[in-house]
Amino acid sequence: MKLIRTSTVPGSLNNFCRDLLKDLQENEGYEVEAISSPGEALKEVKEREGVKTYAVPMERHISPLKDLRSLWGLIKIFRKEKPDLVHSITPKAGLLSMMAAKICGVPVRLHTFTGLVFPTATGLKRRILIFTDRLTCLCATHIVPEGNGVKQDLENYKITSKPLKVLGYGNIRGIDLQRFDPKLPEVMEEADKIRKADIFTFIFIGRLVRDKGINELIEAFSKLNKEFPNTRLLLVGRKEQDLDPLKAETLNEIENNPSIEAVGNQKDVRPWLLASDIFVFPSYREGFPNVVIEAGAMGLPSIVTDINGSREIIINGKNGVIIPPKNSDALYQAMKDFITFPDKIKELGRNARPLITQRYERSFVHKCLKDYYKKILNHSQNK
Repeated sequence: MKLIRTSTVPGSLNNFCRDLLKDLQENEGYEVEAISSPGEALKEVKEREGVKTYAVPMERHISPLKDLRSLWGLIKIFRKEKPDLVHSITPKAGLLSMMAAKICGVPVRLHTFTGLVFPTATGLKRRILIFTDRLTCLCATHIVPEGNGVKQDLENYKITSKPLKVLGYGNIRGIDLQRFDPKLPEVMEEADKIRKADIFTFIFIGRLVRDKGINELIEAFSKLNKEFPNTRLLLVGRKEQDLDPLKAETLNEIENNPSIEAVGNQKDVRPWLLASDIFVFPSYREGFPNVVIEAGAMGLPSIVTDINGSREIIINGKNGVIIPPKNSDALYQAMKDFITFPDKIKELGRNARPLITQRYERSFVHKCLKDYYKKILNHSQNK
């Protein structure tokens, strides 16, 4: 049977489907293809996974004329390839792929919601986002929310009346626990180069944008750093000022505070995590943040906001702390508590990796998806 995976940008395919597409093709007997916008990451998917790929330019934001061209590109591919199942991730690929697959009569059309934008949007943008999510669900035959928080939002906002299925404990990627092992010698060696003796280190990994809570993080850390000079904040990720800009005062503080180190994107985040004491992730919205899972696998407690995904990975007081979103005072207090009560770090750190191991090990996450594929394809054939 032929299976096509789609995402808006190639990085999503590369990250979320790592080792999965190859497994599906070589061990599960599927003919697998992948579609996304063009880019080096799509070439990497083709070479690593050994699957056929197509490049179809897709805009992340609303762009009617370009979206119509993308839709037509997908229709041409689906008509040519005649897949049994199309599975999309990310919002724009979901909308366009589900529409194209329905037009082409693809029997099984599956979309995974990895996160929802509309709950934090307002006005006309919110109405448009709700409409497009409803249209995606209308065209899909099966819908998988990445976690229970996403599922509840889809239900509460009446996005669809179709059954919603969360696979396993949520999360669509899983984690390679052999790779994310804090005892690997090569990772420990690199971490030693990053670590600073007698400096308490907080770390954030992700895009440096407003929606990730960076304004609140910088405000909270700056206040903390004045009380506790032997602290630093590592920011691992890129700015996206054109998409979701930070405040001018935030950018100024990042640039001029020597205790804040913005190191850009890092291909390997493991040594950066291992060189730190606490992972901080004050995001406004998520689907199911893999970086919180990675931090836990490396033995770090986390400070996260009370949002979808984060509150499913972190159990408050057991492997981290949950605080309200958009609240720099609560973030400051949580960060201060970890400095003031070092035993708290040890206790939560001891629990961090075992909890991740129980729920998010990659082979378990992949098995949940493979079992679901078999179920829905068998059901489709037996209709």
